[in-house]
Amino acid sequence: MEKLLHIIATPRGGQSRTLKVSQAFQEELKTRFPEMKITELNLFEETPPELTLKTVNGKYVLLTGKDLNPEQKRDWGKIEKYINNFLAHDAYLISCPMWNFSIPYPLKNYIDVIVQPRYTFRYTDKGIEGLAKGKKMVVVTTRGGDYSPQSPAHAYDLQEPYLRTVFGLIGVTDITFINAQPLDALGEDVCREKIQKAQALAKSLAQKI
Repeated sequence: MEKLLHIIATPRGGQSRTLKVSQAFQEELKTRFPEMKITELNLFEETPPELTLKTVNGKYVLLTGKDLNPEQKRDWGKIEKYINNFLAHDAYLISCPMWNFSIPYPLKNYIDVIVQPRYTFRYTDKGIEGLAKGKKMVVVTTRGGDYSPQSPAHAYDLQEPYLRTVFGLIGVTDITFINAQPLDALGEDVCREKIQKAQALAKSLAQKI
């Protein structure tokens, strides 16, 4: 493991409970792989381009095998920048609190930007083939309530199934989730306990990955 992309999908910076867990993972990982390069992409500070009519039209031009005009090349080049950056790494860490049972909107926009045919997946006679195979991913989530499999609220967890599905589509199937929960429903003492437990799990995972 040489290059890790840390995708930050929380706006809270130093106050973020999610980042406290991610930081524990990164620190332990650096002791194991001291030469590893870690790149941060904070989606609340750096906004990937939105998919507009121009970029979507450019996408369909490419799908038909035609050449983009200069304006389309300029707009699509902004998309390619994020795709190429994603593919240039061999491991990913996503820091992602649960928002309304799913993911924060900047992460959804980022996924829509990088999940593109001919770049991160392709259509074949046997179905869709991911083009980002052989990469590892760790997703750190924080949740106010308990959405674990044994919880009555488990069906509301749209976060983990979505991320597993969409990144699995492009070939990233080696995904480990560290879910700190519940952090709000049972008071501050339980919150601290759950964060500490998640940090310990993150350190343990970093020693094995």
